[in-house]
Amino acid sequence: MFLGEYLHTFDAKNRISVPAKFRKDLGRTVVVTRGLDHCLYLYSKKTWEKEAQTYAADINGIATRRGLARLFLAGSFEVEVDKGGRVLVPENLKAFASITDKAVIAGVADRVEIWEESAWKAYTAAIEQNADAYVEQLGDRSVA
Repeated sequence: MFLGEYLHTFDAKNRISVPAKFRKDLGRTVVVTRGLDHCLYLYSKKTWEKEAQTYAADINGIATRRGLARLFLAGSFEVEVDKGGRVLVPENLKAFASITDKAVIAGVADRVEIWEESAWKAYTAAIEQNADAYVEQLGDRSVA
């Protein structure tokens, strides 16, 4: 399970270092794709294969399912984690997430998310501010 958040900087070749804590579970080959909320998702190859099967099943469904399937599948790239623990993020994905230099790498259960630093700060600040109201909307689900 991926947990925690880390600030890293992209190098001149569009590579970013994956936190050491995440490398073993991600493996040597990973998949990076567009995510929701204008971040990027980074999956281990094994986890991505399961996700991709789910999206592939929707490719001929209703328009909203087709759209999401295309967003995730067509926007995905298989990349190698180099010996320095870095992954190459294609320019079009960096542009999608509005990332230029610094990025937050966040562990979110079965995937890793890559966020533009200020977008992450704004997003988490809004969630923190509204967390109590969100819990009320969700009902009696335990948060802890």
